[in-house]
Amino acid sequence: MTRKSVTGYLIQLGPASISWKTKQQNTVSRSSAEAEYRAMASASCEVVWLRGLLLDMGLHINNPTHLFCDNQAALHIAMNPLYHERTKHIELNCHFIREKIQRKIITTFHISTRDQPADILTKALGTDKHQYLMSKLGLLNILQV
Repeated sequence: MTRKSVTGYLIQLGPASISWKTKQQNTVSRSSAEAEYRAMASASCEVVWLRGLLLDMGLHINNPTHLFCDNQAALHIAMNPLYHERTKHIELNCHFIREKIQRKIITTFHISTRDQPADILTKALGTDKHQYLMSKLGLLNILQV
């Protein structure tokens, strides 16, 4: 109704989900790539905060955190260090993700839309897909066990 996209992400440490969020974005995006890029930037902020928290707890993470996205255009925007004509309307704070990629704090990967676990937080799914994504996340329905 508002034309605002929904940001959704899920962060795992090993097989355990440790952080997740679903929130309507503050602005209307001009494209699905822009909406996905904003979601990636939001997830990146959470990753940086969690990495700092883990460091404070004595857990040093030497490897970049893997950030999966099912939108190829958003991945391209994140990887392209040039300020492109088609992305000039995206606020600079959204380009936070580019810096984290360049500093090797985050590495981006494409994931098939079929396998995107964050969809369980943002979309109305059929029973089969819902069950599939729940199993991917290691969740069990205790009423069916």
